[in-house]
Amino acid sequence: MISRIDLRGSTSDPRDLLPRAEFDVEAALEKVRPLCDDVRHRGTEALIEITERFDGVRLERTRVPQAAIDEALTGLDPAVRAALEESIRRARIVHREQRRTDHTTQVVPGGTVTERWVPVQRVGLYVPGGLAVYPSSVVMNVVPAQEAGVEGIAVTSPPQRDFDGLPHPTILAACALLGVDEVYAVGGAQAIAMFAYGTDECRPVNLVTGPGNIYVAAAKRLLKGRIGIDAEAGPTEIAVLADDSADPRHVAADLISQAEHDPMAAAVLVTDSVELADRVEKELEPQVAATRHRERIGEALSGRQSGIVLVDDLDQGLRVVDAYAAEHLEIQTRDAHAVAARVRNAGAIFIGPYAPVSLGDYAAGSNHVLPTGGCACHSSGLSVQSFLRGIHVVDYSREALAEVAAHVVTLANAEDLPGHGDAIRARFDWETPAP
Repeated sequence: MISRIDLRGSTSDPRDLLPRAEFDVEAALEKVRPLCDDVRHRGTEALIEITERFDGVRLERTRVPQAAIDEALTGLDPAVRAALEESIRRARIVHREQRRTDHTTQVVPGGTVTERWVPVQRVGLYVPGGLAVYPSSVVMNVVPAQEAGVEGIAVTSPPQRDFDGLPHPTILAACALLGVDEVYAVGGAQAIAMFAYGTDECRPVNLVTGPGNIYVAAAKRLLKGRIGIDAEAGPTEIAVLADDSADPRHVAADLISQAEHDPMAAAVLVTDSVELADRVEKELEPQVAATRHRERIGEALSGRQSGIVLVDDLDQGLRVVDAYAAEHLEIQTRDAHAVAARVRNAGAIFIGPYAPVSLGDYAAGSNHVLPTGGCACHSSGLSVQSFLRGIHVVDYSREALAEVAAHVVTLANAEDLPGHGDAIRARFDWETPAP
């Protein structure tokens, strides 16, 4: 069901040997380009036609009526409502603490630099549809944007034929719980184009966040610059670094939990214990057979993106997981806190047997919109900072400028930019030399 990769004794770069899903965003670009151009030129009319073609739904309008959002909340299962409210509460606790405050540094008497943190004005938040329903992604996108102080928040999610062309009602109910009333029934690349270019129903945004399929990722790449983006999210992934102290039942269950997302989802176990590897393999078979989405899970676990990686020891295991830079990394070892402290590259780290990725997906308080495809070696997950811009405010008196003026002129001349120096000279009684 799941392959093995034996890296014991290997001195090769692990990045060339580890399993990874194929996710060719570049190839998808040419498919999304005409869709985005069509939305740019024809707006809502193009969105309606594209949605009918790809989603099998004929929309009258792209914006979800407020009555439908209210009705979704009214009809929400009380247990689901309570769980969402707790998820929102915990996410707010964590994300509120992330909000940076302005800071002023006095460089010299009369000369200060202040860093102001200013929220983007308007954001578009993408919530995927597809094989599952993701109200949790509404929470993970909306809460940090609200805690950052974003004024305009718009959510979009693919229309569902089973719900009269509206997004899934649980997604709409989550929006209602968060006080978001601007919701659109648009998915795929065309949704990103709607946010980038705007239509008669949806004003353009400054930033788009949220995961999606390869076409959403391609549209983000295509339109980056016109809009800011969080990341080009690929298939979800879990890596588990474990030794022989780990419970194989837990490890198998956690690999399955991520494989459940998508046939392209990646599930990787890195261990120095052949015995654990054997026991996890034995656990996978009955656990997969007992779950609802066994076909999808089986395809993900048997795919090239998943595997059990054998290493000599935990030191090599740490090198391997750092090279892999997983979206989600579980540490199930002895002294797991100390091992986790040595990890450099991961979207999020889950320590010990009682912090499974599922907890982070819903109710740890952390954010589950995380870098994939190895991008955790240079990128962070979604947070309040994703929605803030740092602006330096420079305030110098005449005396403070005079003190450093000669240095500025010298550096301007060294770069052969005399006009820069002249801008300083113009403020003082210095003779400006002829060119």
